[in-house]
Amino acid sequence: MPEGPEIRRAADKLKRVLEGQKALSVRFAKDRFPTLQASSRRLAGRMIEAVEPRGKAILTRFAGGLTIYSHNQLYGEWVIYRGEAPASHLQTRLAIRTAKHSAILYSASEIEVLKTALVHRHPYIAKLGVELLDPDVSEVDVLAQVCAPRFARRNLAGLLLDQGFLAGIGNYLRSDILFAARLHPAARPADLTPAQRETLARVALRMTRQSYRTRGITNNPRLARRLKARGMAFSEYRHWVFDRAGAPCHTCGQTIVRIDFGSRGLYLCERCQPGPR
Repeated sequence: MPEGPEIRRAADKLKRVLEGQKALSVRFAKDRFPTLQASSRRLAGRMIEAVEPRGKAILTRFAGGLTIYSHNQLYGEWVIYRGEAPASHLQTRLAIRTAKHSAILYSASEIEVLKTALVHRHPYIAKLGVELLDPDVSEVDVLAQVCAPRFARRNLAGLLLDQGFLAGIGNYLRSDILFAARLHPAARPADLTPAQRETLARVALRMTRQSYRTRGITNNPRLARRLKARGMAFSEYRHWVFDRAGAPCHTCGQTIVRIDFGSRGLYLCERCQPGPR
């Protein structure tokens, strides 16, 4: 599933071609979104005022008080074409056409048309916690979440996937944030020292923003460049521990292991991230 950095990069591309442009047509897949067909007619001809990422969702705001809410879920993908979109084996869920470009959302399963004034009430938007990719968010804001009593007794493995805690984190960021902070996934905020809470807040903010800037690299950028120069593939040097089960830890050489928390795999170095006592 795309995480916050990937969604923000997709939103950046959409901004460049959609903001300030008139939508010549807006089409929703008839078989998946039959109730949105009337919205196609209402949105066509309107100016696109803004494209805004929120957590793992994108809000496309139109003049006249309407906004398209889209969430890529597991397989959704935005693709931009100059002119008409070519035929594709992918399933088109949403197509926005301007005079110069076509923005196509393939394979997504969650799309709604909302009144802009009521977007903040949408169940997903309303529950979002601190947005790590919001430029106005600081380490102090993140630390306040980490220290909030309502999160104190939840294990970090589950908490870091809760968009009501820190919005934008998914599975790869969760594993690598915990590794870089030297925290075991079973630990809870209540178990951490003040210094560990500060480290968690700092790493979560820094790593998420680094991933946005580097197109998904969560490893130390200098180490990643050295590993790349040695001939390693992107998948081998991209992360600290995520998806590296059986490979040596970049820090201590211990074998990375995969464990399951719920239905999601999580990766860690048991030497660098000892379990809570």
